[in-house]
Amino acid sequence: MDLLHEPYVLSDEQIAFYRENRYIKLKQVFDPETLAHFNRVISEQVDRMHTDEVPLDERDTYGKAFLQLFNLWRENDEVRALVFSKRLAGLAAALMETEGARLYHDQALFKEGGGGITPWHADQYYWPLTTDKTVTAWIPLQATPLEMGPLEFSAGSHVIVDGRELAIGDESEQAIQQRLRVTDFRHVIEPFDAGEVSFHSGWVFHRAGANQTDEMRKVMTVIYMDRDMILKQPENRNQENDWHKWCPGARVGEVIDTPLNPILYP
Repeated sequence: MDLLHEPYVLSDEQIAFYRENRYIKLKQVFDPETLAHFNRVISEQVDRMHTDEVPLDERDTYGKAFLQLFNLWRENDEVRALVFSKRLAGLAAALMETEGARLYHDQALFKEGGGGITPWHADQYYWPLTTDKTVTAWIPLQATPLEMGPLEFSAGSHVIVDGRELAIGDESEQAIQQRLRVTDFRHVIEPFDAGEVSFHSGWVFHRAGANQTDEMRKVMTVIYMDRDMILKQPENRNQENDWHKWCPGARVGEVIDTPLNPILYP
């Protein structure tokens, strides 16, 4: 697992692309051996943590989108090695253009065979964070063709304010799609190669299609924020919940520095 500690150097062009579009897809972040290892480790951990057995056809749109398990790093030392990877965290700091990267939280997003769409949304609606110096690493644990529902982006849409106030659901899918239709932002829908990882910022709009196969679409994500990120007064109930769940003990107006939010880079 030496690869986890090896830097992945970005070109000036790649950083400029991210700055303009607020997403980027990077190939060969992980080799086949590393990817296979974490596919097995994370799949086993998800099996241990997942206890909701509600049938797919009885769930709402959010529930059909994926199985969602949080902070696996606290339950499994092997998962912790991935989440604490200097390779990933170094990429996050480079893309945020900050001196360091701190963990917000991790989550596994497993879209079941036959699982529904993930509606359009912007992640930062949920986060009580002062700035947009945030980035999510979206790590498919297998090659992800279009039929499995890879992540889609509206490139550069972080400048749009309309729709930021919407939680993930039927309303966000409809309202944000309608808003994006009358813009020139490119809708990026591409498969992911094995070992390819995407990074996106908190305010860029994104979604995922349904999983039209009978296989699980396995994805691990790590959410990073600026090392010096300050907690803001929550603006909605979801931000209030995130504060107490992912940054317990942090104080409004101060740097988020709790045992759940370690500095991962440098």
